[in-house]
Amino acid sequence: MSKVPLFSDGNLSPTSPGDEREFEVDYTSAGPEPQPGIGGAPVRWYDADRTEPYTRIVPFAEKHDTSVEFFFKPITLTALTIGMSIMAYIAMSNDVLEEGKDKKRLGVYASICAFLLFSMIQFRDGPFIRPHPAFWRIVLGINLIYELALVFLLFQDLDSARTMMTYLDPNLGVPLPEKSYAEDCSLTASNLWAKCNRYILPCPCVGMVRKGAHPARLLVLLEYSLQHQLPNFAECWWDHWVLDVLLCNWLGIYVGMQTCAYFEVKHFTWRSIHSTKGVRRKTKRVLKQFTPHDWTEFHWEGTSSFASYCAVFLLLATFLAAELNPFYLKSLLWMEPSHPIIISRLAGVFLCALPAVRELYQYLSHPEKAVRMGQHAWLLFATVLTELLIIFKWSRGMFPEPFPTHIKFAWSVGSALLIAYPSFKFGLPTIRRYLRQAERKRSNKTE
Repeated sequence: MSKVPLFSDGNLSPTSPGDEREFEVDYTSAGPEPQPGIGGAPVRWYDADRTEPYTRIVPFAEKHDTSVEFFFKPITLTALTIGMSIMAYIAMSNDVLEEGKDKKRLGVYASICAFLLFSMIQFRDGPFIRPHPAFWRIVLGINLIYELALVFLLFQDLDSARTMMTYLDPNLGVPLPEKSYAEDCSLTASNLWAKCNRYILPCPCVGMVRKGAHPARLLVLLEYSLQHQLPNFAECWWDHWVLDVLLCNWLGIYVGMQTCAYFEVKHFTWRSIHSTKGVRRKTKRVLKQFTPHDWTEFHWEGTSSFASYCAVFLLLATFLAAELNPFYLKSLLWMEPSHPIIISRLAGVFLCALPAVRELYQYLSHPEKAVRMGQHAWLLFATVLTELLIIFKWSRGMFPEPFPTHIKFAWSVGSALLIAYPSFKFGLPTIRRYLRQAERKRSNKTE
């Protein structure tokens, strides 16, 4: 376990797990200034000795299990050969094409698979190495495909987008009935079971991820605020506060905290498969490949500085937008909440958010080492913003009912508090320091 505070000056690097302990670099240690070339003389490319150690650069210093080293070796040419062979067989075989019937759909699927193959082989590694870095490269590739599809939809009108959805599923393109969950609020067994059915799947997800529990409580307030636009946000009081807040959120916080506490105190010891004896132990070692390599505790410290306050605020705003966007997209595109596209979007964003949060924390807490934002975090921000642009564009004239007065008042008070707190917490002390420094300068000049 390593504890890395946000915006700290520690030497521990929050890069790929393990390298902060094995490959620490002291950037502040005094020493002779390095000279270019060898012995102060520049080295031309045709004079360089390729046998020197400085020419053998290892891009990723993470050490893997030597017994399964083949699992981590680059196989770009092998993957290219296998991929082209499969594609050639499917493209040249008439039987396969006849069974597929829809050749255009098959061509789109083949293009997606080819792009994901390139992503798996050529994309940069992310911050996670379990179960394998290639898995997270594929996740990044899926996120990029989704972002490209969103950019395409951004330049279409709503009617054209609804028509295009029928190419993916012919059952789409039909207006959905306006459904409200606040019509029957009687406390009966059948009514409670009907409401609880909607929480069987999301409750474990919220419970196992600690960061997802806190934005979920804010999502309840957003549901209250947007009931006039989306009728399915209207729920019974016990549905909001008992099922949402107490069952899903508070139970999720408890389970998430216990899970994080377990991993924080757990001692991670990894042995090679060959050194593990017995089929049962070998199987257990293989299953451990899908568990965390180690555990890094995040300290966002949102009130320690103005920069950390803005970072935490933007992080929570992004989480809320990512949770809220599917409700508007499914309403505009006429999709049921249980549609596979909606479920895939929720699962995909959840997977993309895991390395994205780690990269964002690394970018904010170690700006001297992470000189640019990680690819997962950058692409996820772009995806959420593109979804918002699509919703704003397609929502023109779709929700004519204005915000209720009490909702406007509540949001005005909340916005004022969000601005007033950092102004008093960080703005006034900064102004006082500036005035003191100016007063000292004037007094020094008079003396």
